[in-house]
Amino acid sequence: MDLKATLIELQCEMVAERSLVNPKEITWLQYDILYQVEKEGKILPSGLSLILGVSRTKLSKALKELKTMGYIEQIPNKLDGRELYTFLTDSGKDLLINISRKHMTLYEIAIKSFTNEEQENFIDLSNKFSKELRKARIRKDE
Repeated sequence: MDLKATLIELQCEMVAERSLVNPKEITWLQYDILYQVEKEGKILPSGLSLILGVSRTKLSKALKELKTMGYIEQIPNKLDGRELYTFLTDSGKDLLINISRKHMTLYEIAIKSFTNEEQENFIDLSNKFSKELRKARIRKDE
């Protein structure tokens, strides 16, 4: 298999796995938002839009739905009251903890599949590739 085919195959497998662990009551975009908010602690929608590569309109709709579900809260930015910092509620944190438990399957398979050296290489290469994908997406949106 060449690199292109390998990347497509990996993407297909990851989407299939994601479908197994992502609860039906939220969309993939909503999960991605929750994940990024957890990672950042609190974040402005403009930052989320760049990180996730989605339009502000699409993001705004997803944020509104997450707020209605009680997974996030928003507070005004003290410097610009029109912008709202987004952060997780306890319910949002609990939801991510439950999803994280389901992600353990991926981790367990990786542990069984890779030697310690291969794990380190996979981590390095995956992080390098993810970083480049994000940089390219952010540059495209600017």
